[in-house]
Amino acid sequence: MEFNRVFFLFHMTVYIFFIIDQIQHFCGIMGVNGLTSFVEGNRQFFTDMRLRDCRLVIDGCSLYFQLYFNSGLDQARGGDYETFVVRVQQFFAALSECAVQPFVVLDGGMDQTDKKFKTLQERAQSKIRKAHALSRGSNGSVLPLLAREVFIQVLSELGVLLVQCISEADFEIASLAKHWGCPVLTNDSDFYIFDLKGGYLPFSFFQWNNIRGKAMERYIPARNFTVDRFCSHLNGMNKQLLPLFAVVIGNDYTPAKLTEIFFSRVELERVPSGRMYGCSSSPRIEGFLLWLSQFTSPADALEEVLEILGEQRKGNLRTQLSAGMQDYQLPQRSSLAQYFSSPQPALPDAHGLPAALVSQPEWLLRMVASGKLSSFVLDVLVHQKVLLVAQVENSNLPSSHTTSLSIRKTIYSLLLVKASQDSQTPQGVNQRGRSQGKGGQQSGIPCVDEYDRQELNLKKNTVEAHRPSCVPQLDLAAIDKAPTQIRLQVLLGTLGVMDHVLQPLPPHLCLPVCVTYFWMNNCKPKPSQPLMQAILLGLVYGELNWRRAHLNDPVFRSKPSASVCQRLSHLRVNPGQRRGLDLDVAHLLSQWQSCMWAAMFLNQLLCFPLPEPQCAGVFSGTLLHGLEAAIRGGHQCEALLAGDAVAWQLYSILLEALTGPAVSATASRGRAGGQRQAQQRGRGQGGRGRGNERRGRGNRGGRRGNSSRGTTSSDIAVHNRFALLTSDDSQQWWP
Repeated sequence: MEFNRVFFLFHMTVYIFFIIDQIQHFCGIMGVNGLTSFVEGNRQFFTDMRLRDCRLVIDGCSLYFQLYFNSGLDQARGGDYETFVVRVQQFFAALSECAVQPFVVLDGGMDQTDKKFKTLQERAQSKIRKAHALSRGSNGSVLPLLAREVFIQVLSELGVLLVQCISEADFEIASLAKHWGCPVLTNDSDFYIFDLKGGYLPFSFFQWNNIRGKAMERYIPARNFTVDRFCSHLNGMNKQLLPLFAVVIGNDYTPAKLTEIFFSRVELERVPSGRMYGCSSSPRIEGFLLWLSQFTSPADALEEVLEILGEQRKGNLRTQLSAGMQDYQLPQRSSLAQYFSSPQPALPDAHGLPAALVSQPEWLLRMVASGKLSSFVLDVLVHQKVLLVAQVENSNLPSSHTTSLSIRKTIYSLLLVKASQDSQTPQGVNQRGRSQGKGGQQSGIPCVDEYDRQELNLKKNTVEAHRPSCVPQLDLAAIDKAPTQIRLQVLLGTLGVMDHVLQPLPPHLCLPVCVTYFWMNNCKPKPSQPLMQAILLGLVYGELNWRRAHLNDPVFRSKPSASVCQRLSHLRVNPGQRRGLDLDVAHLLSQWQSCMWAAMFLNQLLCFPLPEPQCAGVFSGTLLHGLEAAIRGGHQCEALLAGDAVAWQLYSILLEALTGPAVSATASRGRAGGQRQAQQRGRGQGGRGRGNERRGRGNRGGRRGNSSRGTTSSDIAVHNRFALLTSDDSQQWWP
């Protein structure tokens, strides 16, 4: 009996570490190969810790991956952002209860040296395969597309301090923790190499949902790792040898071939499994650590490693290994400490800033650092290439990101075109454009290489920076000072919507409605009536929930409103339900998310001519899949919203905005004055994008209110409107 228990615990331990490694892989967190399993399988490397009343530096990317995957949330249907929000709120509430001050640091763009790009491509290819497996009902791990944006929005609402780095955050996180002498919370094995006085707290041992202690002494149980304790168990090994260990054993920057050559030649002491550290099953790591512990200095060890690798190309290898070791040498002070102490968003540290960013406007760099502008723009500016995130969709159809291509083209145009004309582009933009020899690229039009799914393979597509002819040109340096109506014109012109359509809409729904209209006219295949109705009901649900939570308004806190929300939520698909994935619906919703993802970045780059929507309130994959199935099965929208006049009115306003003559008129093709008419209307309505809450509440007594319910609420009328909406004649309004 005791043997069976031990056998079970051993295999559960192996399984847990396998899951941790998988999460690290999908986070883009690879670190040192095999080190997490080795260290976390040996408890003597850690000390038990009661975390309370201190600063804590948090790896933000690792955190949102952990919270999403460890909560059993949906991955196949586009995400369950509503529940994800709750988990993030609970996490930071736990820290607050224990008087822990969180400082969140996020990864930015790709490394400016490009030395890790091959690794990033391999991860992107792996995610394509995993997404395909999920689409077929198999296991996989794919983070929904908008999860990062949801995470940042929640932190902003909670007032949690956050900084987004220019590139990868590991070094900055470690530097800040060393500067403050406080612990780091992450799940990256590189932190078993960094020498941090405050130590490293792995997520796998961080029991934030198991707070203990009395009222004024509440604490979070955790395990703390320090390099000093680790080396004390390795024959007193010099801790300065650990960077060489990491580089040789293999990390993100070490070619796998170099590692294999070394271990095929070196003579290591054979370490029977478990000899040194009980349950360890990493003989290569154990043997190499024992081998290194015989050296007193990194210089001597490096010379011996070079001898084993061979005389040929020794100079290049020395440079390569030394550079890798240097990546673990932390400065005495961190620039992020000053950033977090500044009352206003500070500029990123100019030291080490990529050349392409040195000349960029301060407003852009401040917005990037504060997380108000996506790191997507950094990859465009620095590398002129982007890796598009895989989603769960029909792999036999074109990638869902194809639908949002024209939005991304406008982003590229804003970031690169003006700089190209002034001959002040990031290095390589014009040259790349001319050297490709493709159409307009020969004239020097900047291009961006997009890496996206083609069937089940990662493929590079070269995209020209281009905006619709109806969209006015903006100088990147002066976007923050441009009139709101001009910035709004750029946004709405790209999405194909005239601005007066926004007038009756609640502020938070303006951008989602515009995105939905754009998606309807660009997605393939065209959406069905039940799916369109489900999307509108999802927007109603999100708006009612948001207003019930944030506004002290009896109308939205009423029983009818709560009843409608409960009725709609009851139809969502729960992870435990054995309901097959509707791949057609999943593909269309992935296209919608891609459009929202790109449109949010464009709205950010334009300094928010429209309020940024709460992602968790405008999209829930589990809810939309459930609502679509229910409507297709016979449920009617009027019945689902019955009892709450405000909910029905909001649904009617959204329906009118998407199908009314003001919008459908934009589909007129070849009308010579179409663009001029749109621009003239844009000049008069520019300030509306920053509307206040009165816009959402001020229409309850208007012509779309209850007085018109008898003539607009029948499903026959709804069907007729959606028949127009999804017809093949619906096209974008610019030539």
